[in-house]
Amino acid sequence: MVMGGILGVMFLVFASLVLLATTIATELSAVSCNGSPDFCGRKYSNVSLIGTHDSAFVGSIYDPRVNQERTVTQQLDAGIRFLQAQTHKNAAGTLSMCHTSCTELDAGSLAGYLREVKKWLERNPNDVVTLLLVNGDNLDPSAFDAVFGRIRVRDYAFVPFSTPRTLAISDWPTLSALIQLNKRLIVFLDSKADTTKVPYILPEFDYFFETPFDTTDPGFKQCSLDRPAGSSPEGKMYIVNHFLDKTALWTKVLVPDNAADARTNAASGKGSIRAQAELCEKMYGRRPNVVLVDMFDRGDVFTAQRALNTYQAPGSRYGFLGLGRDAAVVEEMAIS
Repeated sequence: MVMGGILGVMFLVFASLVLLATTIATELSAVSCNGSPDFCGRKYSNVSLIGTHDSAFVGSIYDPRVNQERTVTQQLDAGIRFLQAQTHKNAAGTLSMCHTSCTELDAGSLAGYLREVKKWLERNPNDVVTLLLVNGDNLDPSAFDAVFGRIRVRDYAFVPFSTPRTLAISDWPTLSALIQLNKRLIVFLDSKADTTKVPYILPEFDYFFETPFDTTDPGFKQCSLDRPAGSSPEGKMYIVNHFLDKTALWTKVLVPDNAADARTNAASGKGSIRAQAELCEKMYGRRPNVVLVDMFDRGDVFTAQRALNTYQAPGSRYGFLGLGRDAAVVEEMAIS
């Protein structure tokens, strides 16, 4: 009887341990980073994202001044994690989301835009969002810092441990590390960024190069390095500008070609996201980090994003080797 009692207790202990292990494994597998557990161990520099070009300019597809028809919150809810937007000061001196000029289109203040992003980050603690802001008036970064600080979204901003030096492409933390640190907002500015003044506003072209924009060829049969002019692609992430323009009737003004959105934003086929991404991969030996699109909800951009993060083209020599290839490491980062 004693032996039977001991065996019974041992069985119960063993069963409890198995149940605990199963529960822990289930909970771990349920953890998601940017919508997928597979991204948690991936470095920020080793993920391909669909981004919304001119994300703040929202309205009807029949309005040539706008580039999206879903709000910023709706873009993020749908799965967008890279937002690009233009800024200018309006006539009142307010830093605002303006398209080319605030006379053409003023979509509201930068403060309002950031407030919307902050609210979304608060509701989604397992997501990392990137902002790429165009500094249309070449303002000092302190002008942006003042707004980020007032909205308190600066608390989420990531500061590379190498600051003020540029963080190497291979040294970016994983999405999981960024989430654990609650530094889930990556901010880039296209001009005048100075990390000795504002360490979390990163100079776009120290970290990225871009392909040409204002493309009118529906085949997107190019992937040349357009900006920064004369630079090398080595050691930089890169952005593919995959949005189609056309010349407005009786003018020389370029406007979005929304009639072609379904084809332009297709996951595959001639002129599709994948077609241009594969062309770029052949040129640079690695995949785009970001593909910027207009009217992201027209087409099949998230199928394209999944393919970019799982498909390995022959000859790739850096990163993007399929989900889960990054080693699980613990980064030691000095976050200010």
